[in-house]
Amino acid sequence: MSERFTAVEIITAKRDKYELSDQQIDWTVDAYTRGVIADEQMSALLMAILLNGMSSQEISRWTDAMIASGEKMSWSMLDRPTVDKHSTGGVGDKITLPLAPLVAACGAAVPQLSGRGLGHTGGTLDKLESIKGWKASLSNNEMLKVIQECGAVICAAGAGLAPADKKLYALRDVTGTVEAIPLIASSIMSKKIAEGTSALVLDVKTGSGAFMSDPKDAALLARTMVDLGKRAGVTTRALVTAMDVPLGLTAGNSLEIRETLEVLAGGGPSDVVELTLLFANEKIEIKADSSGKLLTLDALKVGISAWRLGAGRQKQGEVLQLGAGIEIHAKPGDIVKVGQNILTLHSDEPARFDRAKEALVGAFSIGGVDDPIKRLPLVIERIEG
Repeated sequence: MSERFTAVEIITAKRDKYELSDQQIDWTVDAYTRGVIADEQMSALLMAILLNGMSSQEISRWTDAMIASGEKMSWSMLDRPTVDKHSTGGVGDKITLPLAPLVAACGAAVPQLSGRGLGHTGGTLDKLESIKGWKASLSNNEMLKVIQECGAVICAAGAGLAPADKKLYALRDVTGTVEAIPLIASSIMSKKIAEGTSALVLDVKTGSGAFMSDPKDAALLARTMVDLGKRAGVTTRALVTAMDVPLGLTAGNSLEIRETLEVLAGGGPSDVVELTLLFANEKIEIKADSSGKLLTLDALKVGISAWRLGAGRQKQGEVLQLGAGIEIHAKPGDIVKVGQNILTLHSDEPARFDRAKEALVGAFSIGGVDDPIKRLPLVIERIEG
């Protein structure tokens, strides 16, 4: 068949710091998957990307093209929201193992596709294979059956999921291009978006034991992935967490399984427990955009937001989310600083956050320290018989 572009023109365009068009990116990923672009040519392009970077549009299109190279899973048949978690890896990082059953116990479905260790970082699948009889490979139907039975499944990604990424990942590993943030972000997010989850939480490690040792690089990677998730319609949150010391008290497959069971039983190391709970509670904060005195806080808007988070029923007989609601950290008359947390929103279903935030537009106002507070007295009138 006649090809729309040539590998050389794509390589030279990126070498010369030009932005690749959507059509060029679509062809490049597809042509490499089909074997039209040779490994040595793709290696040159990956190095050009490492050195010259990619725009947000290029990264987004590259991710879409990798998703389009294979199948896209769907969990629309489930009666619960789906949520997944990904970690960039570290020493002793076993958070996925206690987190998946914890989130499932809160009412969400967890279709967790995990990977194996890379270098010094341990892999979730390797840890689980220390359990006799456990298998990593499941069909889509087997995954669905496990989720319906217990709420969560952890297994390997199938061969049909983002096959372009599998080829690119292996090539990056031997060409010194693993650290390219556009390539890391698109690799992770292509698989997570193709997985079909409706919400995703990311654990981006930084410190001596992480691939992204510089916190600034880790934060850039986190922001890039959150943006990719948002563009794809996946509610995405990220935490940049420390990996300068090992997480927990064990590093090694069966030892980390033992530690996971201790955490699920109510014990375990405090740092593992704390991080697991942070990811299980996908809360968001509403902060002050200026400094001054908090003048108003609209009770109706707060109430509607809490209702949308799941603290109230939308129809008779609906089961409430008992963990949903809003924490109020400042009241009218309090002096606040820019960036200070005013409200914290909680929900077991991250997909509810956007509509809950919409209800809070104009919910509070901040003025000068001498501005008067306009509010009703606590007791307006006393009526006696």
